[in-house]
Amino acid sequence: MKEVKSAVKIWSPLEIELAAGVVVVLIVCAAFAYFMVRRKKSPAEVERVRRLSLGRTGRITAAEITGLNEPEGEHTALELVYRYDIAGVTYEVAQDVSTLPAVAAAARRLIGKGISVKYEMKHPSNSIVACETWSGISGISTGGPEQPRSLSPVSGKTKDL
Repeated sequence: MKEVKSAVKIWSPLEIELAAGVVVVLIVCAAFAYFMVRRKKSPAEVERVRRLSLGRTGRITAAEITGLNEPEGEHTALELVYRYDIAGVTYEVAQDVSTLPAVAAAARRLIGKGISVKYEMKHPSNSIVACETWSGISGISTGGPEQPRSLSPVSGKTKDL
């Protein structure tokens, strides 16, 4: 009688340990890659992305700077407080400008001045005075590639600065 050889290979304990080690390394690498891609953005990064988004897509309207919230204790943000009207509703909001050096340097002399703001049409309270690529403050450039535009508080028309 002819002996039939089995096609099934029996693994040695060493081969099983090596295979298990490879699987563990692959799982660890996949988990690391997943967490690197899905990492949570810091609050500063979330704010920067919000500013840049409004700088690109926001609608411009006239506004007035009404105050300045200066850093105190643990609160390190320098905030410009400003007011604007959209469809008969007055919004009074503040923007942290401490990460925008040109705006922060001029903040004290801007109180009471007319400026332009960009706001989100679906959420008009979401607005900015300036971002990395746009400034609604006449004479202040934030250093971005876009040309600053301003809305004249007198005529209500947009103009290139």
